[in-house]
Amino acid sequence: MKPVIGMVVSNKMQKSVVVAVDHLFHHKLYNRYVKRTSKFMAHDENNECNIGDRVRLDPSRPLSKRKHWVVAEILKKARIYVPPSAKSSESSTNA
Repeated sequence: MKPVIGMVVSNKMQKSVVVAVDHLFHHKLYNRYVKRTSKFMAHDENNECNIGDRVRLDPSRPLSKRKHWVVAEILKKARIYVPPSAKSSESSTNA
C-alpha cells in the first residue's frame, strides 16, 4: 500500500485518530467524476493531531482490529478558535 493524505475527523481516543481520505474516480456510465470518502483509524503516538489537521498516513502492521495505519507527519495544522478568556473580558468591561 502507498501513503495516503487525509483530514483528521476525530481524536477522541487515546493514541488514535480517525482520518477521512477523499478520492476521485471517473464513472464510465455517467461520464462524471465521483468523490468517495474512506475513513481510516490511525495510530498517533503522542496525541499531537487535532480535528481538521491534514496528515499523511503510512501503512503498518495491524495494531488493533481496525488500526493498520500510523500518522507519519502533520502536513498542516488546523486553525483552532480560542475564545477570549472571561476574566480579561470582565476587566475590560469594568474599566
